[in-house]
Amino acid sequence: MQRLQAIDPETATGPAKQLLDGVQKKLGFTPNIMRTMANSPAVLQGYLNFSNALGKGSLSPKLREQIALVVAQDNQCEYCLAAHSAIGRTVGLSEEAIRDSRRGESPDGKEAAILEFASTLVVNRGWVTDEEIAKLHKAGVTESETAEIIANVGLTLFTNYFNHVAQTEIDFPVVEELAVV
Repeated sequence: MQRLQAIDPETATGPAKQLLDGVQKKLGFTPNIMRTMANSPAVLQGYLNFSNALGKGSLSPKLREQIALVVAQDNQCEYCLAAHSAIGRTVGLSEEAIRDSRRGESPDGKEAAILEFASTLVVNRGWVTDEEIAKLHKAGVTESETAEIIANVGLTLFTNYFNHVAQTEIDFPVVEELAVV
């Protein structure tokens, strides 16, 4: 059962209403995570601003979804796995790519290095070795891309933790069991 109440966009007022109306207009629906974040318009605004800023970065939408998938898998966030699997399909990820991303794998060497690094960030709470950074650079990842990888991991960690606490009701197609991959 959801622990934090999702705000009904129809009865929302003030800044929460404005933000939820904007989400509805952009996405065509209002995901439960954003409805729940709207309990604090500052939280929802912060999330939207960070997400929009990263969308203007150099990492492709596919790669951002792949990063979100490996982080959500590592954190066992069922809501984010469902959401990013669905969004991943809309940006062109195949079912195989979604499964591989959850495992931190890719047939593309640069993507594989990025996903492995993202997973390492989560598992080691941000602590990485010089060798892990060198491995990224050897795979062709720039320092700018490295900064964006860290930021995308951070954004997904926020949503994972938010969903863990809120127990956000999943409003995307549910994915296979966490342990299956």
